[in-house]
Parts: sequence; structure tokens; C-alpha cells
Amino acid sequence: MADFDPEKFEDKYANYFPELQQAYKNAFNRMNERYDSELIHGIDQFVLNESEPFYEGDGEFRIELPDEPYERLQGVLVDREKFESVLETYIEEIERELRRVFGFA
Repeated sequence: MADFDPEKFEDKYANYFPELQQAYKNAFNRMNERYDSELIHGIDQFVLNESEPFYEGDGEFRIELPDEPYERLQGVLVDREKFESVLETYIEEIERELRRVFGFA
């Protein structure tokens, strides 16, 4: 685990790339165990690949998604309600993993 510096997180890909990869990977693995793997892979490849993590302060992170995430999904048939529910859980899992990887949890 790296010593977390909020100012360094502004250039997160230069300063914390391995930690970010680990958090996203851990969240992916956990979600893939609990939900339909095709849906999780689709969300990972077509939505989260364009997401952006931000540090909000007080040990909290936020994931910003690209516009129209449901429309970005390809190769997976799922209704919008289920997609949004699984995506929300996935985002919570990533945020939890970011807190853990950076020593806030």
C-alpha cells in the first residue's frame, strides 16, 4: 500500500496506477463471483474502462461514469433496471476497494 497523498491523487495515473489497478481488479473479481459474468465483463469493458476515480476527502472516493452508460453496453442483453442496479453495486464495490487499498478501511 502506498502512502496516500490527496494532492498526488490529482495525477493518479502517474502516482497511483498499480493501486488503482488493484482496486478495480479486486472489485471485478468480487462482482464476477456474485453476478452474471457476461454482464460484469460488459460493464467492465464498455463502461468502467471510461470511468474516472476521484478522491472526495475524508477517505471517500467517487467514481465518475461516462455519459449514457447503459447505451455503451455491447453484446449483453439486460434490461436497464437490472443493469443500473448491478452497476450501482459495482461502483460501491470499487469505492470500497479504493478505501481499502489506500488504507482508509
